Amino acid sequence: MTKPSRLGPPRKPRVALWLALAFILGLIGWWELAVPRAPTVATMQPVAMAQPAGSEVAVFAGGCFWCTEADFDKLPGVLSTTSGYTGGKTANPTYAEVASHATGHAEAVRVVFDPKQVSYLQLLDYFWRSIDPTAKDRQFCDIGTPYRTAIFAATPAQLQMAKESLAALALSKPFAEPIQTQIVMLDDFSPAEDEHQNYHQNNPVRYNYYRSSCGRDARLKQLWGDPAAKNN
Repeated sequence: MTKPSRLGPPRKPRVALWLALAFILGLIGWWELAVPRAPTVATMQPVAMAQPAGSEVAVFAGGCFWCTEADFDKLPGVLSTTSGYTGGKTANPTYAEVASHATGHAEAVRVVFDPKQVSYLQLLDYFWRSIDPTAKDRQFCDIGTPYRTAIFAATPAQLQMAKESLAALALSKPFAEPIQTQIVMLDDFSPAEDEHQNYHQNNPVRYNYYRSSCGRDARLKQLWGDPAAKNN
């Protein structure tokens, strides 16, 4: 009688194993996007918003605040960024409340910058090219008013500069669609939970999967050309 082989049954081709692994990773990525995580008590602690002497503040809503924060972190002269919520009707909203579209808030980022290194006008120019200004109440794969684009001016001077920047862009934009981005005065800004701060640094795999699968950079390149690809 022939003894059974110690090697066991024939191995499946490696390609099948890789396909199975890719399917599992894709399923995990889909779950991260489709099912928002409810903040826990541990992540509901207030986020400190330090502002060094001589610095200034700007607030921008560019869709998912993970991506907006990551983009501004790359810009020289930006001292810090904080993901949060603004433009709504509820005080101190949570991520789950904002994601429900019930509070009127937009996901936004508070940018602390050194005006000696980068001006507010430069921030505005950088912001325009990091978003799709033709989309109303959405950005890329995220749909709804929490993902609208907006400039929240912290001062009357910022408001005037933002309006002038919009007017100039309307004349020079390299696309035909109208600009849908709002320009309003900043009322209040509530920092998001700890788990949303510096998400691109703390969760690079999930962040990169989200950004790629959402089509953000592909759309930016389509709108703005190669310079946008260099910024992101």
